[in-house]
Amino acid sequence: MLTPFSTIYGLDDQPLVDYQGQKMEHATAEQFIAMQAAATKDGFALAICSSYRSLDRQLAIWNAKACGERRLLDCNSQPLDASTLNDQQLVDAILIWSALPGTSRHHWGTDIDIFDANQITKRDLQLVSHEYQAGGPCYSLSKWLARYSEDFGFYLPFQAGKSGVSPEPWHLSYFPMANRCLSQFDSNTLNAILATKPMQLKEAVLPRLEKLVAEYVFRVAPSPSN
Repeated sequence: MLTPFSTIYGLDDQPLVDYQGQKMEHATAEQFIAMQAAATKDGFALAICSSYRSLDRQLAIWNAKACGERRLLDCNSQPLDASTLNDQQLVDAILIWSALPGTSRHHWGTDIDIFDANQITKRDLQLVSHEYQAGGPCYSLSKWLARYSEDFGFYLPFQAGKSGVSPEPWHLSYFPMANRCLSQFDSNTLNAILATKPMQLKEAVLPRLEKLVAEYVFRVAPSPSN
């Protein structure tokens, strides 16, 4: 079965369903609800802080970082000064933590950012690594997910040494559907879409697009099904 073209690149959320104010692909939502119930029995309040994100929303994040209106972090989650970087360096710096518009797995409705609402509020959550490491509010949940998330079809696509994107212990992907979306992704189609968008740093991105897609879209940790 082919995933709708518009879904692959974040152009349309019509195929998605709503659950507790979050939009997800249908099977992803069903399996998340089952996983959430299992986590509740073990004392966790598994919650989503981000699910579907449109291309235009990702574009707004990208442009804000490119213009210095939103903070940039290095691979150690320390602040970077955008004014000290040339265009190519700025592209690479943004890509440490933010996807290029049209390439985010959040466009597919298969990927979610999660936290333990028993330990930290969504408002206080920063989505930085130490929150999911020993001593952090989501550490115990992270250990639980490492043990059980695959039972529900979820895994961590962004892992150290296995993905172009920096490790994100909060980012879960429903791999049965995400793998289907990934297999249909095409850099030439993305190029045509981005050429029409008011994207900052476009002149620095488009000549590198095929390599950026290879590194930040296709290079992910292998899913359990692989």
